[in-house]
Amino acid sequence: MARFGALLPYRDFLTLGEGDTPLVEDRYLAAQLGVGELYLKNEFQNPTGSHKDRMSALVCARALDLGGRPVVAASSGNAGASVAAYAAAAGLPCTIVTTQHVAPTWREAIEITGANVLYANDAKARWLIVADLVRNEGYLSATNFLVPPVGSNPFGVEGYKTVAYEMHEERPDGLDAVVVSVARADLMWGIYKGYRDLIDAGLAARMPRLFAVEPYPRLSRVLAGEPLAGDFPGTTSMSSIGGSTVTYQAVDAVRGSDGGAVAVNDAETDAARQEMGRRGFYLERSAAATVAGLRKLLARDELSQNSRVALIATSSGYKDPSLT
Repeated sequence: MARFGALLPYRDFLTLGEGDTPLVEDRYLAAQLGVGELYLKNEFQNPTGSHKDRMSALVCARALDLGGRPVVAASSGNAGASVAAYAAAAGLPCTIVTTQHVAPTWREAIEITGANVLYANDAKARWLIVADLVRNEGYLSATNFLVPPVGSNPFGVEGYKTVAYEMHEERPDGLDAVVVSVARADLMWGIYKGYRDLIDAGLAARMPRLFAVEPYPRLSRVLAGEPLAGDFPGTTSMSSIGGSTVTYQAVDAVRGSDGGAVAVNDAETDAARQEMGRRGFYLERSAAATVAGLRKLLARDELSQNSRVALIATSSGYKDPSLT
């Protein structure tokens, strides 16, 4: 990722080797689903096993630039493991705020770095703890702590632009659509901003349509006219993309790319996860949700059958809480 430093908030930053993840074509699955071309962007090949590493590298660069401020993140797993690892490598104090429901695999990944772990009663209560650390103890937050939420640290989210840069390098003639699983849509907005950069620089001719996949209708309801700051509760085993809130950046990325949002339930995602396993891809539930989402988008004729589509595989099944 460091080779894109001139296009990021920091040209130089501590790296653990994040970025340059493969874009793998799956012709069999493309034919089965009925799309022209299908690719998986394998973000689980980042150092700590998820796309979050692209954010963590720049969050820690920001913390160092501010004089070595301690960093904090509210996380259900992947972000916490990533921020803790990068903070440890940078020599920064780190606190991760999670809940008692965090999976043992993620808990160990966080604790082994030496990070301090605090437990909140529920997901939203994490934000109160983070807010206190930011306002009263000088922490830099990697993740959201505001209500209504605004997304993660803006310096960190810029790192996700590099997903778009890399996909454009491999497919310079363009993609028709990119399908991303979302909670507050940091990754999707970063991809949108990355393609916007490429278009503005005259390097890309068009913006792919961005489609958000969620575990129950949230963004879908906002796009249909409900208030952005509303509460949209639901239950899901896809803990990485749970939550009841929507951010403006999600709406901005979808509308700016002429995309959309689709909700998939646990059963649909589990079936897609099994399907991808038989294709050789062992995905976390939240990553497999994109396959279920694509199937629904095609069934609704929101994408044509000759489309060139990329799915973002955010994390591997080895980190999935269902295994613990």
